[in-house]
Amino acid sequence: MCRPVAIAPIRLETEEERRLFQQGEENYKAKKAARNQNLQEQAPNDEEADMIHAMWKIENELSNSNAPRPDNIIPMSSTKLESTMLMQPEDRNRHNFMIFGGFLLKHTFELAFCCASSFAKGRPTFISLDPSTFENPVPVGSMLYLRAVVAYTDPPLLHGSVAQSEQQQSRKYTRVQVRVESQVRDIETGQMKPTGVFNYTFIVPKEIHVMPKTYAEFMVWVDARRRAMHMDPSLAEKFPEFDRATE
Repeated sequence: MCRPVAIAPIRLETEEERRLFQQGEENYKAKKAARNQNLQEQAPNDEEADMIHAMWKIENELSNSNAPRPDNIIPMSSTKLESTMLMQPEDRNRHNFMIFGGFLLKHTFELAFCCASSFAKGRPTFISLDPSTFENPVPVGSMLYLRAVVAYTDPPLLHGSVAQSEQQQSRKYTRVQVRVESQVRDIETGQMKPTGVFNYTFIVPKEIHVMPKTYAEFMVWVDARRRAMHMDPSLAEKFPEFDRATE
């Protein structure tokens, strides 16, 4: 029978060690708070519902207008990119026959980068990857499916009309969050399993907005916005563009 074992506490002796320990505690609290913000646990609040309605009004105006759609308002459905790969032995973890986690992260990042680049028609700057968990292993010989979509752009498009949004294209940077979903399929049985969801954040040098249309897309947008709200504020010091994108 397994029983809990007491673990000796860490002794902090220097200011640097105390700083790192405090940072670890803050990261843990942020990760715990993010789990509590999951849409499976908490429906959109009043503020989020108002934002969804404002965006729906803009999309309705765009759909019913005879004028050309603004180049900087892109439907979420048109931002999707997908890839499929056969998992090869040379990419496995040398201790077993499962694919090395770094290989999976490499390909999710590359697809996210391509998604952000295609969306903005430019070269994005990588900012961060949200804390991620591998849900199921990926065996050698299986098929890996990756699906990327632009889930959120900051600042969001919440103006009262399309005309106003066209007049306010003065921002030099936009924060773009790309969501990459991964699944593994057993070739012999056809069984599909999720392997993880990876959320990458980039900065692009222009003002551009993603526009959800369906309820499912709005839920993806709300989830991404919640993640953006809990992003490490110290990133603004490392990336000046980050700060200017959210002014």
